[in-house]
Amino acid sequence: MTPSHAPHSPSLAARIGRWSTRHRGFAIVGWLAFVLAALLVGSAVGTVHRNDDGSQHGDSKIGDQLTSKAFPDRADETVLVQAKDGSRARVTSPEFRATVGDVVHGVSGKPGVVDVQSPYAPGNGGQLSKDGRSALITFKIDDQDNKAEDRVDAVEDAVKAAGARHEALFVGQFGDASADKALSKAFSDDFGKAGMLSVPVTLIILVVTFGALIAAGVPLLLGVTAVVGTIGLLGPISHLFALDEFINEVVLLVGLAVGVDYSLFYLRREREEKARGRTPKDAVAIAAATSGRAVLISGFTVMVAMAGMLMAGDSTFTALGIGAILVVFVAMIGSVTVIPALLSGSGKWLERGKIPFLGKRMAASRARDVETGSRGWSLILDRVLRHPVVAIVSATALLLAMASPLLHMHTADSGTEAIPRSLPIMKVYDKMQAAFPGGEIPAGVVLHAKDVTSPKITAAVARMKRDALATGQVKQPITTQVSKDKTVMDISMPIVGTGTDDASNRALATLRGDVVPRFEHRAGVDAYVTGMTAGSKDFNDLMKARWPLVFAFVLTLAFVLLLMTFRSVVIPLKAIVLNLLSVGAAYGVLTWVFQDGHGEGLLNFHSTGSVTSWLPMFLFVILFGLSMDYHVFILSRVREAYDRGMRTEDAVAHGIKTTAGTVTSAAIVMVAVFGIFATLSYLDFKMMGVGLATAILVDATIVRAVLLPATMKLLGDWNWYLPTWLEWLPSLGHEEPARPRPGTRRADEHDAERELVGV
Repeated sequence: MTPSHAPHSPSLAARIGRWSTRHRGFAIVGWLAFVLAALLVGSAVGTVHRNDDGSQHGDSKIGDQLTSKAFPDRADETVLVQAKDGSRARVTSPEFRATVGDVVHGVSGKPGVVDVQSPYAPGNGGQLSKDGRSALITFKIDDQDNKAEDRVDAVEDAVKAAGARHEALFVGQFGDASADKALSKAFSDDFGKAGMLSVPVTLIILVVTFGALIAAGVPLLLGVTAVVGTIGLLGPISHLFALDEFINEVVLLVGLAVGVDYSLFYLRREREEKARGRTPKDAVAIAAATSGRAVLISGFTVMVAMAGMLMAGDSTFTALGIGAILVVFVAMIGSVTVIPALLSGSGKWLERGKIPFLGKRMAASRARDVETGSRGWSLILDRVLRHPVVAIVSATALLLAMASPLLHMHTADSGTEAIPRSLPIMKVYDKMQAAFPGGEIPAGVVLHAKDVTSPKITAAVARMKRDALATGQVKQPITTQVSKDKTVMDISMPIVGTGTDDASNRALATLRGDVVPRFEHRAGVDAYVTGMTAGSKDFNDLMKARWPLVFAFVLTLAFVLLLMTFRSVVIPLKAIVLNLLSVGAAYGVLTWVFQDGHGEGLLNFHSTGSVTSWLPMFLFVILFGLSMDYHVFILSRVREAYDRGMRTEDAVAHGIKTTAGTVTSAAIVMVAVFGIFATLSYLDFKMMGVGLATAILVDATIVRAVLLPATMKLLGDWNWYLPTWLEWLPSLGHEEPARPRPGTRRADEHDAERELVGV
């Protein structure tokens, strides 16, 4: 019996697109009003950032919570006075003493400054270096109202003035408030550079893609407005859940990527249909029903991937996940409402601002692509489909080779080693570390008892200090502070190493595995080791414990979404495997370039011997989500052709050739934007940029142009296999138009597409 060709209901995307074209003005003005309102509300209420370290876990978190409750919230600051190279000045010389006295006098009495400790005061001998060339003045700045960074300005002025009066000696300041202030400015400058470069670079690539300024501006406009609207919405959200300081940068990265992607999907399909002779109305309707549907499916899949960050068990990841999910949702809504509205009344206006020669060339290229597909990609694809086994073996071998360094990947918090050493604040830090190893990154041993000054505990503390120094991994000065109610004691122990290197981790292991347990046995109380090294170790342990859960969550939900979209168990399984290959290749390149140090000269960094611990999980969820953009877009075209009667091999060739230009343009935009982050000064940003750019480049070339078509060619109709016991699943995507009888060619294309959009 011949299947019926009765019309079926248009898809959700088609209905939204039809509404937008019929209410064009309302859709456009409504979108702009939403963005403006979100921005105004966000500016009015402000954005609340976390004041505590939301990435603390384990013993370090318990210890820090005890100290934060027991002691006033204060920022520790230190001033280094040091004899310059070639100088004979020593800590015992009158000039040295006068300089120290000048600094002590200068900072004392400044707003919020308390507990100024001179190295010459009784019991402060640990603040004088063994070689007699350096001395430390320590003090604290009140931060209970989060104003320490404001108060530190006056203190820094006093320190600089003292240094100017004693030019024979070096005088420099480093501490919680001064470092936070300097690093925040450096990071802000870095992100400002990335933001300033991202928009013009994106525009240039889009102009080359479309050959016209107006057409190029549409994807950029959607991406930028989606980012602005999302940042505005995050303001009131932050009052419910405090956000990470760098949430806006993640929103910019993700929002610009998906906003440009989704706009390109629409624009290229609409222009393709016009080139086939469709009326503007029909071209927009077909684009809404096809590319619009792909945008909705892709958007929800990307949001599922981003939701993986919510499973990391860390408040920083949770905040970044909220921002990423929100900007994808906003960009998705904007693309299925505003873009059809803009296109419906376009006529010739999208072609305005044509670039001489380039506009005509791109128009001719689009006309050719409609008939034969992209010339360059067609050349590659034809060979891949002729020799699928060779293509699969070769491409898989290449990706596995790229991923092989992953086998020895070591993750660790990059700590202070990730910060550019050219910053003045870091030059002071390095001098302090050389003269007083571990002094600015000490381990803290925190204990809690009814009376931490009891004779038993006091004796045990004294013995613990001797034991720690005897290991050779703890240095002087060891300092102790006791809370007013005598229930909490915080013992600061400078440890060897840079804070996150092997030496520091061995020192931490010695404290936690030997010195502290012996103290606990003697004192009869629990003690917790805190500090940079402990916090890094605890966070790294959390990431290792959580990654199976995050991976399982993302992969499972992505499988279910793709299963219901394409009505196949093979398609989602293959998508997961291919995406994991591209992510693995990115991990391998990241390890080879940064951990092994092969990119030091090219990218201007010094290897820490590790990959920063937060990056692998972050890269996975971001890359998996963005990779699904291409996968869903390409497979939607393949399935569309297959549903109209093409053989699987022909449908694969047709789908990939007709989407190659769009995928290439979108990938170039993302690689360029992510590549900008590789030029920034902070090491973690360089890693993020290289990892993201590598994965997108691999995904858009080796995976989508070689592995995807080759595997689909070998599997044939098995690509669409769905067990009968799963046929009850609802369909999220394709309406399954009637298939022609076996052995016949496709039905009339015009009728099929009119049926597709319900007109």
